Amino acid sequence: MRITRKTKFSEILKKKPEVAEILLDAGMACIGCPMAMQETLEEGCLAHGMSNKDIEKLIKELNSK
Repeated sequence: MRITRKTKFSEILKKKPEVAEILLDAGMACIGCPMAMQETLEEGCLAHGMSNKDIEKLIKELNSK
């Protein structure tokens, strides 16, 4: 599975549960919230004040697992 900005948190965690720690380390503690699970990775990152550069770095890290 290739993770992109448009991949929903629910899909990420369903298909690659091992990346939960990476998301938590990036400040995405909201991944336990039912509402957040329907957000895209980009929506969650922007809501947490991440820059485009930070988002790209996170996507690269998530896809490396």
